[in-house]
Amino acid sequence: MDVTSLYNAEFMDHVAHPDYKYQMEDPTCTHEGVNPSCGDELEFSVRLADDGTIGEAAFTGHGCAISQASADIMSDLMVGRTPEEAIHLCDLFERMVRGEVADEAELEPLEDAGMLRDISHMPARVKCAELAWRTLREMLEGREGAGAAPAAGGAGKDGKRA
Repeated sequence: MDVTSLYNAEFMDHVAHPDYKYQMEDPTCTHEGVNPSCGDELEFSVRLADDGTIGEAAFTGHGCAISQASADIMSDLMVGRTPEEAIHLCDLFERMVRGEVADEAELEPLEDAGMLRDISHMPARVKCAELAWRTLREMLEGREGAGAAPAAGGAGKDGKRA
């Protein structure tokens, strides 16, 4: 794999000018994710809209270019999705970066996140790319199991830990 194909202008724009990297006020839920092998850490927050879709998504934290770009790309993709759709997209992304799914038609729902498909050829970086997606999936799956309560380890509307 040519690493320059990953670190293109579009990818680097997500690193240098992330649209979704900010502290959200009054999120519906928040969940922390850590990649101990690389030192990446992020806190992902969503606010659910009245119709149950993800109305706003944001993250804070630090990490390598891949984890930060992946979080920004994912955030953009998730706004307007139902939690169920978001979980499906997270699963699809994780299978893509592990090299389990490569079919263009099957990856089409990932939109711009498809630019990270070549991560599958960089095993040491897969966890970097997956961090935000895994964090969101864990948060949303935790919400499903707890009804309207925040995910375990997440924060509720008051921003306090559950």
